[in-house]
Amino acid sequence: GEPPRAVVLGAADPAQPYGAALPWPRREGGRSPARAFGAQVVLLDGEPVLYVERGGRSLLTFRPADPGWTGPACEALAAWVLADRRRRTAIERVDGASVFGSPMEAPLAAAGFRTDLRALTLRA
Repeated sequence: GEPPRAVVLGAADPAQPYGAALPWPRREGGRSPARAFGAQVVLLDGEPVLYVERGGRSLLTFRPADPGWTGPACEALAAWVLADRRRRTAIERVDGASVFGSPMEAPLAAAGFRTDLRALTLRA
């Protein structure tokens, strides 16, 4: 089928339905995202799959890792970072654990994030 349509929106953006009207999907055993200014959410076909905490050091996932969504979501996140030269992301944690060894490490690297001392980084 067609690849999913990926969009990166501000978590507090009123145009983003999860920014105001809809509750975040339930996450297994973890904290819920905040509608914080500066945080981003990656939507695939309108469903939130990744939450990027303000500052870009931590990701929260909304579904089990699967190449069907992790690749497109990481590519969308990389494109978003690269679209503005002031943006810089250094992801250290995924769902509270180190990004290294996480199911998101390979798709982030494939999307262009580079291994740093403590993080996977990308800057425009």
